[in-house]
Amino acid sequence: MTISWHNDDFSVRLAVMGARRYEKVSYPLYYGEYGVVETADCLLHFNRENEIIRAKGKGADWPHRNEWLKRTLGDDWLYYSTGGYTGVFEALGEFYLPNLPYPTNNLLGGHPLRDQSVRRLIDVWPDVLAECQAAACDAPEEIKEFLQLCLTNKPEKLAAKAQAVFANYGGRPSVLPPDARHVDYQLIPIGISSGCLYKCRFCEVKNRMSFQAATEAGIARRIERLKTLLGADAANYNAVFLGDHDALAAGGGLVIETLARAWRGFHLADAIMLGASAFLFASVASLAATSDDFFAELARLPYDTYINIGLESADQETLDSLGKPISVREVEETFARMQSLNDRWPKLELTANFVFDDDLPDGHYPAFLRLTRDSLPRRKVKGSVYLSPLKFDQPSRLKTFDFHRLKVASRLPTFLYLIQRL
Repeated sequence: MTISWHNDDFSVRLAVMGARRYEKVSYPLYYGEYGVVETADCLLHFNRENEIIRAKGKGADWPHRNEWLKRTLGDDWLYYSTGGYTGVFEALGEFYLPNLPYPTNNLLGGHPLRDQSVRRLIDVWPDVLAECQAAACDAPEEIKEFLQLCLTNKPEKLAAKAQAVFANYGGRPSVLPPDARHVDYQLIPIGISSGCLYKCRFCEVKNRMSFQAATEAGIARRIERLKTLLGADAANYNAVFLGDHDALAAGGGLVIETLARAWRGFHLADAIMLGASAFLFASVASLAATSDDFFAELARLPYDTYINIGLESADQETLDSLGKPISVREVEETFARMQSLNDRWPKLELTANFVFDDDLPDGHYPAFLRLTRDSLPRRKVKGSVYLSPLKFDQPSRLKTFDFHRLKVASRLPTFLYLIQRL
């Protein structure tokens, strides 16, 4: 039940219940259970651990009344902008664009995090909260306790918690699967492997570690530590990410066991957010080594599962120039199997990544269309394809035009891959 209190200067609401399902809508929609502190100048949201998670200015200098800041589990502040809604939805499959505080392959441009009013709110929210606490002498005890607990979660404490999450995972996840957009990138990170099978020359987000799977005992310890780190806010999560860059290569048995353990350990059946999702990366090699029995077993788990695979190109010259050690035949066979699995399993979606750049070999885009258009008898609603620009943070009208041309031609849902880290 929501508890409310206010005076002439600010108001507080506790246990506010937002949306319980992730939706694709063109207006602000906040998820899960949270507390609210609202002044004449700003709106602050806090999670069930009394940590700030969202902020929004209310003055005339705020960029847009339907845009807001979100703080991630990794302690990044993101700015959610509309981008005119239609253009963003066509490009990303979402109505809001997360503007990131680090270089990424955002072709849509814009730098709202440099806006003076946005920067100021990121800097001064603890001062706003302290002023509210000082003026809450007449508030009920539970309101005063809430404000005090929120004040203890200062920026340095939040940063330290993020570092503890990274250490538990085995390092900071440098990239999340693009399908994580379906849960607003709000997921529990469980490292079940490290490194990747391929060391492609073009890749800017994967590490150079040799691939190694974690042990079941190590994963069990990571889950227990995460339960402590998330605390009461674990109830606001209904999705897990099995990392790192090729979790499927750790073996189907380990994937199944980890998902089952996470379901029990985080009590996902009782989560505030309804439904459950699992996200992981795979590779051409790890998918080839995985039998159909794994997918039958996966289908018995209570998750909608998304597996993202980097194919990069169906043109051999392009693969060679990227330093991707696979053949066109392997790409084509993997793509065909992905379509078959998507057709057979309703709760499974395998998605693919392809590179996207001005200077790729001439055969790259014709080969892309042979796969995504010519090899398919009809349009499909599953099996999204993500195009990832090779050059980070370089918006280009020409690239945007080329993307829309490929999107229209493709018979699969086609989007830009906005590389976002935890």
